[in-house]
Amino acid sequence: MLPALASALMPLVRGLDPERAHDLSLRALQLGLAGRDREGDDPVLAVRAMGLDFRNPVGLAAGFDKNAVAVLPLMRLGFGLVECGTSTPRPQAGNPRPRLFRLEEDRGVINRFGFNNEGIEAYAARLAALPRPLTAVLGANIGINKDSTTPEADYPDLYRRVAPLADYVTVNVSSPNTPGLRDLQGEARLAAILEATLAARSELKRRPPVLVKIAPDLAEAAVEAIVETCLNRDVAGLIVSNTTVARPEALRSTRRAEAGGLSGRPLFQPSTELLRRVHRLSRGRLVLVGAGGVESGETAYAKIRAGATLVQTYSGFAYAGPALIPRMKRDLAALLRRDGVKTLSDAIGVDA
Repeated sequence: MLPALASALMPLVRGLDPERAHDLSLRALQLGLAGRDREGDDPVLAVRAMGLDFRNPVGLAAGFDKNAVAVLPLMRLGFGLVECGTSTPRPQAGNPRPRLFRLEEDRGVINRFGFNNEGIEAYAARLAALPRPLTAVLGANIGINKDSTTPEADYPDLYRRVAPLADYVTVNVSSPNTPGLRDLQGEARLAAILEATLAARSELKRRPPVLVKIAPDLAEAAVEAIVETCLNRDVAGLIVSNTTVARPEALRSTRRAEAGGLSGRPLFQPSTELLRRVHRLSRGRLVLVGAGGVESGETAYAKIRAGATLVQTYSGFAYAGPALIPRMKRDLAALLRRDGVKTLSDAIGVDA
């Protein structure tokens, strides 16, 4: 099946319960029913960051494939990077259903999954079984169980487990759906977690770079502290940003008051403003991944001009389907060429 045909069926999928539709989408990917991107990537989209070569900057955010069950089919859709997880030390059921809600009028999504996943051992086994080399960069997103009392030990252990298997590792301390998790973004706790994780990294033969995924709801001083904490350690970059607990007044959907993290189009502006701020604070010394409302070549380009080297989509992909990825890449390449940009790197942060 071609991506365009798979996307044409998306209105039917959206008639299902959102979580059921998500599960069916993963199953369809596993069965090869989503097709593949047969277009070659425009050379202007290639970028090198964190010691890794990306054939294009368009990535899939963590949360879509929590258990790494569809890595290869997702890569075949044309992503330049695919980030799987969040994976926790032990299997976890997550929060009670329903816990995923479409805000169709707003082109948004609210979720309160709560890190539902099969645990790190099942996750790592699937990553280990992937045939190498992979056609895109593979990211592993790691987090803690909701009853964890030892995050300073859990994150290093998780890093050790996935380091031989992933190209980069994201420390997730910003989901709003695990009680107390966002408190780990505080300067002292984050510093302790990163120091322990980076100490574990230094002991290993294979040392994938470490990124930190942050919330869009941080106070100004907290953002500055996080940037400094990361700059003062061997952190490669930040993913800006996770979902928001804010509810913009402009939301129209009847589901807008549901508890959980809001993503999609309503997150684009605040996450891009935060991205621009982080780029200025870090002065280009951190690789930034722009996430939140990425649903077109135009939104991807805006993230890059605000300071992102790479971008990630989730809600936009869920709404538009597989055809989004080749279209986004074509449109992004056209925008770069329109502006006379010879390499994607030349556009990073020009609007920051």
